[in-house]
Amino acid sequence: MKAVQLLVLPVLATALVMTGCASRKPAAEIQAGQNPSEATTVNTEGLSEDAALNAQNLAGASSKGVTAANKAFLAKRVVHFDYDSSELSNEDYQTLQAHAQFLVANANSKVALTGHTDERGTREYNMALGERRAKAVESFLITNGVAATQLEAVSYGKEMPINAGHDENAWKENRRVEINYEAVPPLLK
Repeated sequence: MKAVQLLVLPVLATALVMTGCASRKPAAEIQAGQNPSEATTVNTEGLSEDAALNAQNLAGASSKGVTAANKAFLAKRVVHFDYDSSELSNEDYQTLQAHAQFLVANANSKVALTGHTDERGTREYNMALGERRAKAVESFLITNGVAATQLEAVSYGKEMPINAGHDENAWKENRRVEINYEAVPPLLK
């Protein structure tokens, strides 16, 4: 019995350390020999700085599933929400449908859906609201054929505002879900 305990303890300790060190994967970087000026250009308006860099710098873009009709919708990487709501708006359905079609056509694509809120409310409430928003987008994509393994829903609550203002215009910009491609983004050239 004592020998089994001595073998199990290091395994459990390693598992706990590895779990504590787990975090989201960093965005893919441009590889050596690749010209950064040839990177795909996407609309980064409304994205946080990290998400904008992620959108611009990902290598390995795919044109599979990109059509002239959905190209403008694929360039949009932000979905906005009404105050205290996680309901998708009618304006965002075409954007999300375009991303769903691309993801279905590109099984190697992976997306992080990051939920954000405005500054009003407690930290805990806003973390939960940001998660509900990210899960609403995730649910829409899965319902439209995207594999759950391609998606990761994350909440940042009010911790990463895109607009530091303290008025309705700033709050409206901050109530969002960002669609961040972490592998095989759409090629929009």
